[in-house]
Amino acid sequence: MVKKIDQKQQGQESEKLKIPVEKELEMLGVVMKLHGTNQIKVLCKDGVERGCRIPGKLKKRVWIRENDLVIVKLWDFQPIKADVIWRFKTDYAKSFFRRKGMLGELEKYI
Repeated sequence: MVKKIDQKQQGQESEKLKIPVEKELEMLGVVMKLHGTNQIKVLCKDGVERGCRIPGKLKKRVWIRENDLVIVKLWDFQPIKADVIWRFKTDYAKSFFRRKGMLGELEKYI
């Protein structure tokens, strides 16, 4: 606990980002269109536009807007659909993934 306080006093903030795990069918995507209560269209990293839903635990806690960077988890039995599991709130995440080259064609839409 003391080390974290010292780092913040020196101006060095260490942020941890959630990175999608491809073995668990997770991938990056950009929100293209909002369709109502819990349905959205997301353009995924592989170039496919998927219909995604926002699960109940995220619905009222996280507000998702168009052009947000999200992590989606594909359905194993119907890979054209997915669930949103994470939304990145800062521009730091966008620049981090851009530097690592993980965005691919998604850079045009962010």
